Amino acid sequence: MLQLRAKRLALMAAVLSLSACSSMNMGSQAAKTEATGSAGGANSQNANDKLARCNAPLGTIAVEENTSSPWYGILTNQYQLGPTTPVLKLMIQQSNCFVVVDRGRAMNNMMQERALAQSGELRQNSNFGKGQMVSADYTLTPSITFSNNNAGGVGGLVGGLLGPVGAIVGGSLNSKEASTLLTLVDNRSGVQLAAAEGSAKNWDFGAIGGLFGGAAGGLGGGYANTAQGKVIVAAFMDSYNGIVKAVQNYKAQEVKGGLGTGGQLGVQGGSTPASQPAAQPAATAQPTAAAQPAAHATMTLKDAQEKLNALGFPVGTPDGVMGPKTRAELIRFQKSRGLPGTGYLDQATIAAFNQ
Repeated sequence: MLQLRAKRLALMAAVLSLSACSSMNMGSQAAKTEATGSAGGANSQNANDKLARCNAPLGTIAVEENTSSPWYGILTNQYQLGPTTPVLKLMIQQSNCFVVVDRGRAMNNMMQERALAQSGELRQNSNFGKGQMVSADYTLTPSITFSNNNAGGVGGLVGGLLGPVGAIVGGSLNSKEASTLLTLVDNRSGVQLAAAEGSAKNWDFGAIGGLFGGAAGGLGGGYANTAQGKVIVAAFMDSYNGIVKAVQNYKAQEVKGGLGTGGQLGVQGGSTPASQPAAQPAATAQPTAAAQPAAHATMTLKDAQEKLNALGFPVGTPDGVMGPKTRAELIRFQKSRGLPGTGYLDQATIAAFNQ
């Protein structure tokens, strides 16, 4: 009897030792991570300290998941988990990198309220007039590229140490793994700005808690029931941190001749701006200032920065990024040429650069 009791105590000590080492792995690093806390406006409370943050938002963003994708069916049917959008929106708002706008179910409710207003059913001071909704600059699309519900157990190891009972316990020690992908698209141009893969691994203690009743119930039950959900959340946090790092160091891609004009990889029988010979003006014709915008409409921002520096409007090292300094100097240049100070590289401004 004493020997059996001693064996039970040894088994409990081993399990507690394993639980002390239990961790949530993000990006193959041993760290327990999950989306926690709350957010209101720019204020966040009790956010995970591993979640990336920004000093100021970079724009507005909508989260859109493809509910017809195979991964979504596995998520909701096999794992009995809900949509990923709520937890992603929480992470985004807590990070302060984007302002979240809703384009999901809440959008239907918004449109319903507007329909009621148009029908005259709402009170006159309800203020549901047009022109109040905020556009989404970007769309974030999630997907789960790989999810393993049983990536391996340690039954043989524990069984070898603690005998048959240990083998049963070890058989329930399974690791959960998930790999996720987030893509960020600019809604105005359709250009994918960034993409980031994330991963996480976590140990699930399965039915261990049931062996010891209330004394060790925290090791099984609730933790085991949410193990796959927790690891997926951790993988998405890893993905989102990658997105934040990418956009914080963002540098726009440039295609010679302009985006969407044919590209540099021409095919036989077709033509691109790069393959077309430059038009030669007639000997008697001289290009006019009015014709310049069409001829130079694809000026890059980096070229404009170089011209601003040369013309005495210093913007620093040309990097192709419309930062506060570049915008301020561009507005100064526009006003100096009698143009509206829009801060945008429009055709009139390009023409002024080439005069």
